[in-house]
Amino acid sequence: MEITEYLRVAVENGASDLFIVAGGPVSYKVKGAIRSVDGEKIFPQEAERLIRALYQEAGRDIGRYLQSGDDDFSFAIGGLARFRVNTYRQRGSMAAVVRVVAFDIPDWRSLHIPEEVMALAEVDHGMVLVTGTAGSGKSTTQACIIDRINKTRSCHVITLEDPIEYLHRDQKSIISQREIAIDTENYLTALRACLRQAPDVILLGEMRDHETIRTAMTAAETGHLLIATLHTNGAVNTIDRIIDSFPPAQQGQIRIQLSTVLHTVVSQQLIPGVDGGMVPAYEIMHMNSAIKSLIRDSKSHQIDNAIASGGAEGMLSMDQSILNLCKAGLIDRDTALGYAVNAEQMKRRIG
Repeated sequence: MEITEYLRVAVENGASDLFIVAGGPVSYKVKGAIRSVDGEKIFPQEAERLIRALYQEAGRDIGRYLQSGDDDFSFAIGGLARFRVNTYRQRGSMAAVVRVVAFDIPDWRSLHIPEEVMALAEVDHGMVLVTGTAGSGKSTTQACIIDRINKTRSCHVITLEDPIEYLHRDQKSIISQREIAIDTENYLTALRACLRQAPDVILLGEMRDHETIRTAMTAAETGHLLIATLHTNGAVNTIDRIIDSFPPAQQGQIRIQLSTVLHTVVSQQLIPGVDGGMVPAYEIMHMNSAIKSLIRDSKSHQIDNAIASGGAEGMLSMDQSILNLCKAGLIDRDTALGYAVNAEQMKRRIG
């Protein structure tokens, strides 16, 4: 089969990812289960042929991948879908995981994204962080927020992505989408340049080092809305990760700066639903005076209690979100208990 046939099978079956790994059949993941396309194992030569075909479809030079052993890029096939590709080496052979991305921004209601998250599109300055493990839906949540900004506000939105997944068409806003390594050298260079491009909203694909984090906080401090991602679970881990990325001598200053610029941390995970699909659960932490003090005083371990008691301010704990999903019939009781932070308390609350 040609690579376009494999991609078409993945799209037609509603797959989230396509796997090309020598030693096994080309497979795809749908509703959390991995299925083989045709059952035939592929050898390293066939894996290489398919991966080279991906590069041809994308019009991308394969040299970077051959040199480093890892690469990220995206491309589209008209009438089918967009695809985000990660190529890598394993056991000395070429391999790839291809993420299927719909052309249109998905409807946030169908994805069960709560209105409290979508309301972040109304924030006009400060730092909003969307966090979670790889594959937890952060990029989709960000895309939905940017889409609402595009539909409701007159802004210049600059996105810095690696690679670009969702394409935004200008509506009320102007959307400038920049892809790392194609449109600009790296996140830090792009972010520094971005501040001279009259942005109202900046979407930063990932904060990878303390220099990028520092520049992002400065951007948020100077009146922009900056939306960024981190691969962390929960607001507490996110705050600790940011502060720990700096040398000890600078951490006191960073705590003060972070307590000033941070607006919201949204942490999400995907949980198996009763219909066989995946449903997102969210923790939402908005900054208030109590949480600002906890960050400044290095007492971030107490933030979970502040979130749990902050429902009136729009905050949501992960366990409350999971309980809401269970009560709505989107996940079953065992799943709720399995994913709960405090399983004993969840058991009592479910009843």
